[in-house]
Amino acid sequence: MIWSFTAAFFTGIFASLGVGGGMILIIYLTVFAGFSQLEAQGINLIFFIPIAVLSVIMHTKNKLIEWKKIILSIITGVVFAVGGTFIAELIGSPLLRKAFAVFILLVGIKELFYKPKEEDDSSGTQDSPQG
Repeated sequence: MIWSFTAAFFTGIFASLGVGGGMILIIYLTVFAGFSQLEAQGINLIFFIPIAVLSVIMHTKNKLIEWKKIILSIITGVVFAVGGTFIAELIGSPLLRKAFAVFILLVGIKELFYKPKEEDDSSGTQDSPQG
């Protein structure tokens, strides 16, 4: 019970910091709860779907989604998600688990050394001389 609470707590904390909470959930499910990598990823997707639907509804309501511009992205995403599922089944859980570990390691290294770019002042009130 304490592991479940701890995993939920850290998943929420990391998700709010911009680090994918799903990665923490997958680590918990595979390391502590004994799920296979494929099962953990499936559970992660089940948790993700309601949040994604709610986000789309809210962003559509606020007119932040330009549907005509993203239709191709949606179709491509669905096709590759289905294809990735079949590839994950072919690869198998042991190799998939190692690949996921390498992915998390690379993301962690990137986050350690990432320096955000300074934002440009696009309001046209820059202090630089104009020619």
